Amino acid sequence: MEARFFMIREREIKQASNGSLYANFVLQQQHTLLSARLWDITDDQQQKFSPKSVVKVEGTLETFRSKQMLTIKKIRLATEDDHINRTELISKPGLSREDLWHELRMMMDEIQSPTLQQVVKEVYSNRAIREKVTTYPAAKTYHHAYYAGLLEQIVELMSLALHVLPLYKTINRDTVLAACLLGDIGKIQALHDPLTPEYTQAGELIGQVILSIEMINQAVHQQGIDQTDPQLMQVKHTILGQYDQTEETSVKPKTAEAILYFYLKRMNTELRALEQVEEGSFPYVPLFKRNMYVNANEEGESEE
Repeated sequence: MEARFFMIREREIKQASNGSLYANFVLQQQHTLLSARLWDITDDQQQKFSPKSVVKVEGTLETFRSKQMLTIKKIRLATEDDHINRTELISKPGLSREDLWHELRMMMDEIQSPTLQQVVKEVYSNRAIREKVTTYPAAKTYHHAYYAGLLEQIVELMSLALHVLPLYKTINRDTVLAACLLGDIGKIQALHDPLTPEYTQAGELIGQVILSIEMINQAVHQQGIDQTDPQLMQVKHTILGQYDQTEETSVKPKTAEAILYFYLKRMNTELRALEQVEEGSFPYVPLFKRNMYVNANEEGESEE
């Protein structure tokens, strides 16, 4: 592979059988996450090449167990002369936080229910929450796993819902829209750090769905709204039923709104996950637990 710039997202120092040290990296460039290895890493290199560092690397790409691995031959820190903006390096090409946030604010006004409007505005008016929503990825891996990916995912879900809802006249529009806006809000507590995201203790032990419900409950309390309000109950049920329903203890969708949100969320997650796969035809994709056909378009091939 020719020399390219990446940000070091993860690093692990290990010892080889001969006693020498080597580093396993996860490198990020836009929505590409690439595993890499640097053999015989020196003390000086350990100091330089730490998480969040921007580096220029060159090496050999190999496929091992259906996964690409880069063996690094040359590596150096980026300098001012390289003119590399770190957040742009790890963002999706063309993604504008300002445009997405403006679009999201416009979409909030689509909710007609005064109660749900109060809850949504209470959550998003919090500056600390807003800062994290507009910078955090939506996931550590798999989908929207880049800077401001969470904001993009929320806007995409709202856009999908607004296009689909006119087809189903009996579905409560406000319930679905509120779920799109609030269903992933707990990810800002489940993850920490927009550049090198890892799961927090709350993310590991409680999970983003329950964290989302807790944040909603807090906003409801702040606004003095009755926690047993039927509209809130519908939104919470819709959010709780958003994932695979294979476990007996999971909340299964029992309303039309919950079913719609489940499939909107699943479709968006899986299709965006495929976009992050840059290998050839039929690579193994962990999210699907099987090989998937990835059709490289002609434009992408010409750029390589």
